Amino acid sequence: MSEDKKEKKESAKKTKEDVETPKVEEKVKAPKKEKKTSTTKKQEKTEPPKEDKKAEPKKPKETKDKEAKDEAKPKKEKTEDSKKEKSKTKEEAKPEEKAKSEEKAEPEAKPKPESEARSRSRRRDSKYGVAHIFSSYNDTIVHITDISGAETFSRKSGGMFVKADRNESSPYAAMKAANSAAQEAQSKGIYQLYVRYRAPGGHKNRTPGPGTQAALRALKRSGMRILRLEDVTPLPHDGCRRKGGRRGRRM
Repeated sequence: MSEDKKEKKESAKKTKEDVETPKVEEKVKAPKKEKKTSTTKKQEKTEPPKEDKKAEPKKPKETKDKEAKDEAKPKKEKTEDSKKEKSKTKEEAKPEEKAKSEEKAEPEAKPKPESEARSRSRRRDSKYGVAHIFSSYNDTIVHITDISGAETFSRKSGGMFVKADRNESSPYAAMKAANSAAQEAQSKGIYQLYVRYRAPGGHKNRTPGPGTQAALRALKRSGMRILRLEDVTPLPHDGCRRKGGRRGRRM
């Protein structure tokens, strides 16, 4: 009996083992990675992740105006700070620019000598004179007087500076005569002149000689201030008979 029971127990165990399914460990297969192409990359780049936009509550106008003012204040402060910094930089740069400008201006603006200033003041405050210039083809005479003509300050002629008789009426002799007459008049305080020039005139030659222009230039270059020029050549009006006779001068 004992053997029969053992056999039954063994047969029952076998049937149970047959009924139970064998457990197989299934390998979990990982999903295959898809190769990314250029088109997929572009789509990923162009399509950013979509965020759910939440509807913001509308703000009243008063709060908007306040926020705008608050934003404008710091901008103004920034602009003021930038202006202050610019002004500081300009003030720092100004002394350097001034120094450079002074260095440049020193060689350009030279102080005028005292002699020029003195001569100008003398010309303004000096007396007036009259320069009578007689110019012919024989001589040139420069005669400086006061306005009335009664007092003579200086009187020079071309023959006083030239040895040859034929050079007495030359422009060189006239220039020398006018220069020396001007210096002598200046020593007596005459720096302003009314010039009256003349030729022999009358029934003689009515055109001034070659020394007229040279004498005028010499007076101007010697430092005289010429106020007026006047031609006072005398003109005939039924006066004396011209020299030469009925048949004229015989050459």
